Amino acid sequence: MQPADFLELAGKKVVVFGLANKKSVAFAVSRVLNEAGAELIQVVRSEARAETAQKLFPQSRVFCCDVEDEANIIRVRDEIARRLNGQTIHGLVHSIAFANYSAGLQPFHATPKVDFLQAMDISCFSFIAIANHFKELLAPKASLVTISISTTRMAAENYGYMAPVKAALESSLCFLAKSFSAFSEVRFNAVCPGLLKTSASAGIPGYIDSYLFAEKATLRKRALATMEAANAAAFLLSPRSSGITGQCLVVDAGMGMNYFDREIVAKANS
Repeated sequence: MQPADFLELAGKKVVVFGLANKKSVAFAVSRVLNEAGAELIQVVRSEARAETAQKLFPQSRVFCCDVEDEANIIRVRDEIARRLNGQTIHGLVHSIAFANYSAGLQPFHATPKVDFLQAMDISCFSFIAIANHFKELLAPKASLVTISISTTRMAAENYGYMAPVKAALESSLCFLAKSFSAFSEVRFNAVCPGLLKTSASAGIPGYIDSYLFAEKATLRKRALATMEAANAAAFLLSPRSSGITGQCLVVDAGMGMNYFDREIVAKANS
């Protein structure tokens, strides 16, 4: 007997923004969706990443788009629309974030304005712009999912200004859901994972130390796997989550509630 299509994603068209390589969250989400039978459309930043995406998902259509220039979002929307030929998009994944640490780690109050605004543009506003420009291509009950972080209230010095940027991204969810509700049942949600071992995280100064600490802080003493966040994203993209919108789904293996872990407290007091 064939297994039931629990997620009901088979044959559904899903656009994934942000695949870089096998270590990226976008790859893990794409893998889950591919296994569920979804038809993937990959949108990546460069031609080099387009080659990678095509090798990883040979059946996918691949497009290039640097979201920092809004004109590129409009262009890729038109390119995808021509390929869809009247068909609609059932899901969209926004797995895009960028922070310029080229000047090295700075205290938060010394954040350069140009770096903060660039991070806000690429990591937050791009989701709003994509939703706006793709709205005519979306199915009436489409689901859009972005990738955030488990908490934006933890002042991690090495993460710096990206936490406020992610907070803005999360706040945007309810406003997008509300404004789209005037003409559709399109949903907007975020997956908020704990610390992951990804290609993007490798560029954060001192990340490995934070990652190892986070592993000790999880209830199970085992780091969060990227596929665990991807599974949550697939659920939010599926009709099975039809009653969820404007929400942030935290996936952190209990890290956020384990402040007084016995082992960590003992080491701190030794």
